[in-house]
Formats: sequence, structure tokens, C-alpha cells
Amino acid sequence: MKKLISAIIVMASISLVSCAPSAVVVRERPVEPVYVRPVRPAPTYIWIEGEYVRSGHGYVYRQGYWAPPRRGRVYHKGYWQPTPNGYKWVPGRW
Repeated sequence: MKKLISAIIVMASISLVSCAPSAVVVRERPVEPVYVRPVRPAPTYIWIEGEYVRSGHGYVYRQGYWAPPRRGRVYHKGYWQPTPNGYKWVPGRW
């Protein structure tokens, strides 16, 4: 019985994930808020620009932050990608 219940839960989870939209599209790009950049904590740290994160059927802005560099990697900041129906946010990545 426990195996049957576990299998049903797993199958339901998979079907919910597979039905979830892959991206949220907005008609207009939100205006980036203005804020003061904090002081750099160490000379080697780099600034990671603020970006938008999904929240329900839209996006909320997350402020930028200082981060230690990653050896052999370069940070590419996020951007708004045009789509036929509006814009979707492509997150920054290392």
C-alpha cells in the first residue's frame, strides 16, 4: 500500500512539473529601481547586477550584490529577451 501511495505521489508531481509553464512573459519590461550600491567588501569582489526573479505570473526585482570571483569563469548579466508576446527574463549566469 505504501508503494502504491508513493507511486501516485511521484506520478502526480511529475505531471504537475511537466504542465508548468517554462517562462513567464510580460508585455512591458519593468523599470529597474534605483538604489545605492553598497561598499565593496573586498578589492577582488565583483558586482552582480540586480535581476528579476519569477513570482507568480510576473517578476519581482532582486537587488544586486557583491560576490567573490569564480576562478576561470565570467559572469554574464541577465537581460530581457523579446518574444512574440512580450518579454521574458533570462537570468544572469557564470
